[in-house]
Amino acid sequence: MTPAERSGPPDEKVTINLGPVDLGRVDLLVSEGVFSSRTDFIRTSVRRQLEDHEQLLQEVVTRKEFTVGFLYHTRADLERYRSKGERLHIKVIGVYKLGEGVTKQLVNDVLENVTVLGSLRGPKAVVDSMKKNTREAHP
Repeated sequence: MTPAERSGPPDEKVTINLGPVDLGRVDLLVSEGVFSSRTDFIRTSVRRQLEDHEQLLQEVVTRKEFTVGFLYHTRADLERYRSKGERLHIKVIGVYKLGEGVTKQLVNDVLENVTVLGSLRGPKAVVDSMKKNTREAHP
């Protein structure tokens, strides 16, 4: 695993549409020094909403048995599961990454189902194939 993989993935980019009055109000707060940038305002607002809903988030994560954060499987990991005849049920809030050398056949042999609320990453052909059968939410 590379140092970048150990430290986790970089931030994801999200595009939002705001009305001109709302955007102007954000810019006013930035110009008055309340926030350092539009991005700072948006990140702060998102974090406040997540804090406000923390109890609900924890209950759902527990009830639905999600892994939260960064889950990474190498080719060797998946081959070990295949050799044992194990099938995995993957549920991730964050990032699920498959390492180099993971093939579509290996994924089909090992991954029973995959739910990713966030970002699915890995070899392009494998990710493209998985997205047909994977719940990946980022509206």
